[in-house]
Amino acid sequence: MQLFTVDVFTDKPFSGNPAGVCAMEAPLDPAQMQRIASELNLAETAFLYPISESPLFTEGQGGWHLRWFTPAVEINLCGHATIAATHILEQTGRIAPDSLVHYQTKSGALTARRVGDKFELNFPAVRVESRPLSAEAMRALGVTRVSFSTGGNWQLAELETEDRVRMLRPDVRALYSLGIGNLIVTARASTAPFDFVMRVFVPAFGIDEDPATGAAHCVLAPYWSAKLKRSPLLAWQLSKRGGFAECEPHGDRVLIRGAAVTMLSAELNV
Repeated sequence: MQLFTVDVFTDKPFSGNPAGVCAMEAPLDPAQMQRIASELNLAETAFLYPISESPLFTEGQGGWHLRWFTPAVEINLCGHATIAATHILEQTGRIAPDSLVHYQTKSGALTARRVGDKFELNFPAVRVESRPLSAEAMRALGVTRVSFSTGGNWQLAELETEDRVRMLRPDVRALYSLGIGNLIVTARASTAPFDFVMRVFVPAFGIDEDPATGAAHCVLAPYWSAKLKRSPLLAWQLSKRGGFAECEPHGDRVLIRGAAVTMLSAELNV
């Protein structure tokens, strides 16, 4: 089985978010996929193989089954590993560079394609609604003022400034114990050319802080587009590795764009 690692939401090695990609000819047992993801110990590993049984998704049209695993659990949606998978399909000649790639996933049918020097995902939009945040959760987050919202499986905390997002040191374990396990922290950017900044904490999936998070833009694109009255938007993820993405809402969908760099290719002996 071919195995790749790809840095995503960056055009430079050793930054962005690393993803594993296992390109298969046939399905693998989910328990084995989980063992491989745990062995790789990356934020997510994507497993993909051609769709042959469906007339709507054929290999010639770029149709693929796609699943994502963290070292701990399988998840329903992952942006950076989907870009990584699309990048590898193109790099290995499995798809043409201008293909619209169709994926069958636990979140339904998704598509991806190359746009210039980036890859573009078409993902479902997630709308959030304002909610109160308890004093205990405020202490765990490490703030005294916050605008808090929830939607789908996400929690969103908007802070006053870019610097507050950068300097934030939340007690992630305490937040998780309070039911806050998929948290986006964001603020309007003060650094050009960015529109907003973000950090993402996902202890629900075994990841305290994610380096660069595509799926978070399902929330952030409609949220910031409504607040700033413009689109597309440029985001900077203020993790240790850093990450950069473009995003724009389109009704009930969101377009997310990011670059990718292959870091490793190998044969997996299982």
